[in-house]
Amino acid sequence: MQYKSQAVARHYFTGALVLFVAQILFGLVMGLQYVIGDFLFPEIPFNVARMVHTNTLIVWLLMGFMGAAYYLVPEESERELYSPKLALVMFWVFLVAAGLTVVGYLSVPYATLAKITGNELLPTMGREFLEQPTITKMGIVVVALAFLFNIGMTFLKGRKTAITTVMLLGLTGLAVFFLFSFYNPDNLVRDKFYWWWVVHLWVEGVWELILGSMLAFVLIKVTGVDREVIEKWLYVIITLTLVTGIIGTGHHYFWIGTPEYWQWFGSVFSALEPIPFFAMTVFAFNMVNRRRREHPNRAATLWALGTGVMSFLGAGVWGFLHTLAPVNYYTHGTQITAAHGHMAFYGAYVMVVLTMISYTMPLMRGRVANSNSAQVLEMWGFWLMTIAMVFITLFLTAAGILQVWLQRVSPTPMGFMAVQDQVSLFYWLREGTGVVFLIGLLVYLVSFFKGGKVAT
Repeated sequence: MQYKSQAVARHYFTGALVLFVAQILFGLVMGLQYVIGDFLFPEIPFNVARMVHTNTLIVWLLMGFMGAAYYLVPEESERELYSPKLALVMFWVFLVAAGLTVVGYLSVPYATLAKITGNELLPTMGREFLEQPTITKMGIVVVALAFLFNIGMTFLKGRKTAITTVMLLGLTGLAVFFLFSFYNPDNLVRDKFYWWWVVHLWVEGVWELILGSMLAFVLIKVTGVDREVIEKWLYVIITLTLVTGIIGTGHHYFWIGTPEYWQWFGSVFSALEPIPFFAMTVFAFNMVNRRRREHPNRAATLWALGTGVMSFLGAGVWGFLHTLAPVNYYTHGTQITAAHGHMAFYGAYVMVVLTMISYTMPLMRGRVANSNSAQVLEMWGFWLMTIAMVFITLFLTAAGILQVWLQRVSPTPMGFMAVQDQVSLFYWLREGTGVVFLIGLLVYLVSFFKGGKVAT
């Protein structure tokens, strides 16, 4: 059954995709700056391109999560959204705040931006991934609280399911842990200790709950497997996620001045973190194999299966490669970390948001699925982006291994910049595959405008 208020999700998904394109464009700018140091300098310095690239990633994923919740919760709760108007107002507040922040990054020096946005009153800026001006962070809190109120009231007044319960738990955790972005102590060790409470406990904690609930929702719809079966899998996955992810935060505490026991805690529990992602892969394929019907939206099914596989590879396998303390001693802060980050974010969170968009966008346009020709185009986009990301990860991994050897293991270690020259070939290859990824994204977007006979 469709609910009118679910249509607000379309605004969030559209805004998310626009920011996704911006993120990839600035990623390509950064990639060129790795090998052509003065590319677009001084108009777009490397530090600015990096801020825009990472910040737009975070914002568009948050926007995608919100859009997914605004579609999923009314349907699961079997009632209209509590306040569609509030959802629309908060969308524009969020989008305008994100846009103005990017304009600020691009138009004035970062120190000037801090001064004109009141950072002296409540210093929060200057930390990786949390570069947003204090006033922007406050805006994010307002949007998050309004969003949780809207979703929470819908949840409380309607049917309760495991999917909505897990999603609400994840979204609440997302909002709570973001509050640590306002805690900026003078002590650098303490700062990093709590900084990871935002970054790690988001992406390796509460975000995984959101991921699991979104994937379970889509799999129920496209497979027809009994809800009870899927919900049991969901509970197993989130239990494994919380047990391994929370204590697994310790793998970020190895070398920042914390007690030695974190090397044991971090290594042991981080080594277990691939388990929930492996379970998610088995879950997705098992449900599709047990499906009771062939859903006409084959593209959404492909995205769902791809989410399981790529999240296991990126977050699970590549995370495990350098998570043990004796290995991480040599690899931390190298391109191996970047390889893990790229595939993990794409596999776990980018793909699940695109899965939700792929499944829900046709429904919000009054059809069960896009036309066959549009789905073929969309699946081309899937394969182009996914294969490109695999090669981006492989090239960065190769660069990281060479970097570790030349800079940290070799009997005659080289300086950082000298090593960067030695691995520049891999940066060029990464840039080429980044262009392929952009082409895949554009193909994916074009598929939504492709006409033809509606799939049945």
